[in-house]
Amino acid sequence: MQFLPEQSEPPEGPYAFAYTVTVRNTGEVTAQLVARHWIITNADGHQEEVRGLAVVGKQPVLKPGEQFEYTSWTRIDTPHGQMRGTYLCVSEDARAFGAEVPEFQLVYPGLLQ
Repeated sequence: MQFLPEQSEPPEGPYAFAYTVTVRNTGEVTAQLVARHWIITNADGHQEEVRGLAVVGKQPVLKPGEQFEYTSWTRIDTPHGQMRGTYLCVSEDARAFGAEVPEFQLVYPGLLQ
């Protein structure tokens, strides 16, 4: 996670953050990442859900052992919060499954001073 000062307006907000995710196929069959669902929670407990096809405009197909890394960004209206999510994937034999993204923190560096 990286704070984006040029996209932020402290102290009132919003606060923008970039994040990088590495998606790795640890299974035994080829699978495609087709959609995403993020739950973004600010410090006040307000949640925003983001759903959509693809990640950064791509729907990568990953063979066993392959990985795909991308960077995206989000904004919240408090100096800290968190996000977690799920990727909808489809295996080569057309079975849908979810791949969980563990929760990670979004923290404005000014809070640590």
